Amino acid sequence: MVTISKTRFQALVTAAWLNRGMIAVVYIWFGFLKVLGTSPAEGLVTKLFNLTLEPFMGIQTFLLILGIGECAIGMLWLSPRLTKIAFWVMLGHLFTTFLPVLFLVEETWQSFFALTLTGQYIIKNVVLLSAAWFIYVFREEA
Repeated sequence: MVTISKTRFQALVTAAWLNRGMIAVVYIWFGFLKVLGTSPAEGLVTKLFNLTLEPFMGIQTFLLILGIGECAIGMLWLSPRLTKIAFWVMLGHLFTTFLPVLFLVEETWQSFFALTLTGQYIIKNVVLLSAAWFIYVFREEA
């Protein structure tokens, strides 16, 4: 059994809330940009969409659904009771954000081990995943 001081425990609680808040900010902000049609990621999303989902719906409909979905993920993180749902939905979303690294190689890789700026934008999502994992394992009902 591990013992932890009250001060350190409170620091962990604060860190969990900061992570929760920052994940919410990123998801709501980036999602809202997609809803408004002003996301700098729109070109990348469109290219991946054209390779995968184009036969099923229009890109504008998809971008709207994606943007609303991202905003919803952000909102889920603001409720501790919904942490488990937020984590698993976010995990699914993050899986899809990594797809360009595999399917749009010319957009994401300069050479072996050297990512383009777009590739770096995608890979930085591991930090979001790490923050989400911290919250998930530290939640009260765990």
